[in-house]
Amino acid sequence: MSITFLQEAIHNHLLAAVQADEFERLRPHLELVQMQLGSILYESGDRLQHVWFPTTAIVSLQYIMEDGASTEIAGVGNEGVLGVSLFMSGAATPSRAIVQTGGCGYRIKAGVVLQEFNRAESLQTLSLLYIQALITQMSLIAACNRHHSIEQQLCRWLLLTLDRLTSNELIMTQELIASMLGVRREGITEAAGNLKNAGFINYHRGHITVLDRSGLETLSCECYQAAKKEFNCLHSSYAATRNSHSHGYRKK
Repeated sequence: MSITFLQEAIHNHLLAAVQADEFERLRPHLELVQMQLGSILYESGDRLQHVWFPTTAIVSLQYIMEDGASTEIAGVGNEGVLGVSLFMSGAATPSRAIVQTGGCGYRIKAGVVLQEFNRAESLQTLSLLYIQALITQMSLIAACNRHHSIEQQLCRWLLLTLDRLTSNELIMTQELIASMLGVRREGITEAAGNLKNAGFINYHRGHITVLDRSGLETLSCECYQAAKKEFNCLHSSYAATRNSHSHGYRKK
């Protein structure tokens, strides 16, 4: 993978903020991969073989019940890293990771990135900042699922997904959304119908187009704004780190 190609790619924000000398050690091991919609990167209980830095893909972390039911506990996009249990000395992953929005990402062998993390330099600092934001996101989702309506949850989910995309169109079935929110498909159908009738979204055969983002923000609960504030703080921390040094792959 050439430096020129990395310059032209859409970058993962965490990876882009890593100190230049650390990035140069990681660069030969980075593999740009396609992350297909619906593909499972790992199952609950798996030992991590790789860590992923999504760029255009979004991955849903889901908790799986004994009866096979699932619910999303967090989403991971170009703001972070997938496989943080590796950094916390976790022997196995506690959740399933399934691609909710197809795209690309960088994959790197777990042993390589863990070695760099243990050097206690910028990768460790940035990863811990991200883990804090991830924990906050998990807490907000848990509270939202308990206290807010399906319609509010759907608005929150749509808005957080849009924040990670460059367009207003999502490729997503109602079945998959219901699975991520841990609700019945009928509930998503009704909530999506309400949003469509209000002129906020349009959907057809797995394609959802957001027509009125401000309308979704009006209907959404406070959980979206709280999550957005946390991620804004995270990006500010990334920017501060990035501006404090020059990145290796930006020199050409």
